[in-house]
Amino acid sequence: MNQAEMVKALRESTGMNRKEFCEYFQIPYRTVSEWENDGRHAPEYVIRLLEYYIRMEGLAKKKDQ
Repeated sequence: MNQAEMVKALRESTGMNRKEFCEYFQIPYRTVSEWENDGRHAPEYVIRLLEYYIRMEGLAKKKDQ
C-alpha cells in the first residue's frame, strides 16, 4: 500500500470525511487532499503517529458499522 492509500485508509477507518479529519487532527485540508491524491507525500512519522493515535483513542470504526 502506498502512502496515499495509507492516509486515505486511516481517514476512512475513522468514519470521518476529509473535512472532519482535518479539523480533528488540525491538519490543513489542502495538505490531506494532496497526501490522498499522491501530489505530496506525508512524512512517514506522521502516518505512524496518525495510526497510533487513531488506535489508542479508539477512533477506528468497526467494519460492520
